[in-house]
Amino acid sequence: MGPWTGWVALSVHVTAGVVGFGLRSWLHHRATGDNGYRFTPAAPGTPPWWSPTLSGAGLALGALGPLLVALGAAGPEGRPATAPVFCAGLAVAVAGYAGVFAAQQAMGRSWRIGVAVEERTALVTGGVFGLVRNPIYTSLLVGMAGVVVMVPGWLPLLAWALAFTGVELQVRTVEEPYLVRAHGAAYLGYTARVGRFLPGLGRAGVTPAGQR
Repeated sequence: MGPWTGWVALSVHVTAGVVGFGLRSWLHHRATGDNGYRFTPAAPGTPPWWSPTLSGAGLALGALGPLLVALGAAGPEGRPATAPVFCAGLAVAVAGYAGVFAAQQAMGRSWRIGVAVEERTALVTGGVFGLVRNPIYTSLLVGMAGVVVMVPGWLPLLAWALAFTGVELQVRTVEEPYLVRAHGAAYLGYTARVGRFLPGLGRAGVTPAGQR
């Protein structure tokens, strides 16, 4: 194993970013005339400000770690991944990042990056969204975990931790409150049935009537 492992991990991570942010936005614009991006200013230091900040830092570091390995400027902490472990990580990364795009496609016209409080898009609860409420984020974290396995070290692990923290803040402090306001009882019933990131885990302890 050598620097080429970093190039492979970097290629997978960057390709996922191009597809998830660029290609998906282009496809959405072609279908709807809208690029799907919603950026709402937030006060520095607040959870809605920290969520994209941490997620963005995680995604950037997710590329930096493999790049440093590829350039020979930094190596993994401890023993490098063996060939079987590297291949397993590659499979996990590709499956996770492919899952991001598939879940984005499943949202159809409701797909957005960010939240605009005045908008009311259709609530998507079928397909993979019937298994978990946030399959895009779940798949993203799985893909990044695959990168950690491919080029193990403190930097890829930090990238994953930052992305995870940003996703948690985004879901809990931005998206879920918005969806409760936008869809009311329908969304509360959905959260009671379907787990947040993993099937059956993170279901809300509320009924559609809002009673605990």
